[in-house]
Amino acid sequence: MRIRRTAAALAAALGLLTAAPATASTPATAATTALAPVVPSAAPLADGTGPICWFGACYDYVSGRQQTDATGASIRMLQSSPTLKSGDTDAHSLQELAVQSTDRKSTVEVGWTVDYGLNGDLLPHLFVYHWVDGKESCYNACGFVQVSPVYTAGMALQPGDAARFGIRNLAGDWWIFYDQHAVGYFPGSLWNGAYTRTQVISAFGEVAHGTGSTCESMGDGRFGSAPGSGWIRDFQLFGSADDAHLTVTSTSPALYDAGRVTPTSFHLGGPGTGPC
Repeated sequence: MRIRRTAAALAAALGLLTAAPATASTPATAATTALAPVVPSAAPLADGTGPICWFGACYDYVSGRQQTDATGASIRMLQSSPTLKSGDTDAHSLQELAVQSTDRKSTVEVGWTVDYGLNGDLLPHLFVYHWVDGKESCYNACGFVQVSPVYTAGMALQPGDAARFGIRNLAGDWWIFYDQHAVGYFPGSLWNGAYTRTQVISAFGEVAHGTGSTCESMGDGRFGSAPGSGWIRDFQLFGSADDAHLTVTSTSPALYDAGRVTPTSFHLGGPGTGPC
């Protein structure tokens, strides 16, 4: 069920700490009550460990991760319309890029999400989110400064289209990019100027569902190992001395898996247990 989770509960469950996102187009009530996108835990996720469950919700991932030191990263993703249980205002299915500090207490996220409880429809929507010192905030607001008059946090996206999603620290602020356009930024002052580089970068699919239900799909519902599945590709680093190289894992590969993995790309998705 949909709940408000405290930062302490998140830290205990996942060993990560964070704080949240922004958009004027998202109603305040929806933004503050929706299940937050949860970045995979500090330890690398192992294949087949199963969903991460706590406080009435479970999360499954197909995740690519790199530990490095950088000023940001970008990926290109296919926008899909995964299926959720009819009328379910608690579940979501998303894909995102996240950058974190070494201690995982600071995070900036951008991606697309299908979340009926947040958006009121089953289309993919652009979202931004951030965490500060382990404190959650809200989707598409909570300090986010909208800049683009065309590309806005919370806007509906076209399923089947592909776009580049990026996060980059410029002059101390964390800027969000969609399809090479600057959407807006999280001011560095949210972190008192202490968070200007990232050490952990993740690109992943995430499905949130009830403890007794895994019928929600990821991506377009095809397994990542199957033809025509959703994908994340063209992973790039900014301000890093390292080459881009993702390590890809799946928590429940019998339900959601990865395929065609390269250092900078992978396919992902799955039907869960089948139609809800």
